[in-house]
Amino acid sequence: MGQFVVKETSTGIKFDLKAGNGQVIATSEVYSSESACLNGIESVRTNCVGEIEDQTVENIATVKHPKFEVYKDKAGEYRFRLKAKNGEVIATSEGYTSKDSCLNGIESVKKNAPDAEIKK
Repeated sequence: MGQFVVKETSTGIKFDLKAGNGQVIATSEVYSSESACLNGIESVRTNCVGEIEDQTVENIATVKHPKFEVYKDKAGEYRFRLKAKNGEVIATSEGYTSKDSCLNGIESVKKNAPDAEIKK
């Protein structure tokens, strides 16, 4: 079972969503308070049902929010970001060398986020 790990940083508080195997599959922005961070977790749980918008192909099929956007970063790696209904980015992924691995990361978020426990 996955878990949201809440931790303090030098500038605030953030969470990592970890899969059952302990791998980080998504990370939040840095929030100014723990309550804002917990609201972010609830937003991920609510919005992880979104469709996938693949921005690495020509003729991108635009998808309504909430959604996962798949894109390539400057290093040529595949990444995803989860956007809430209001269009705000609420979680981002690490870089993946293949699109299939990135899509597996999205499926892992969809599977783990709804029931993941919160660990502080």
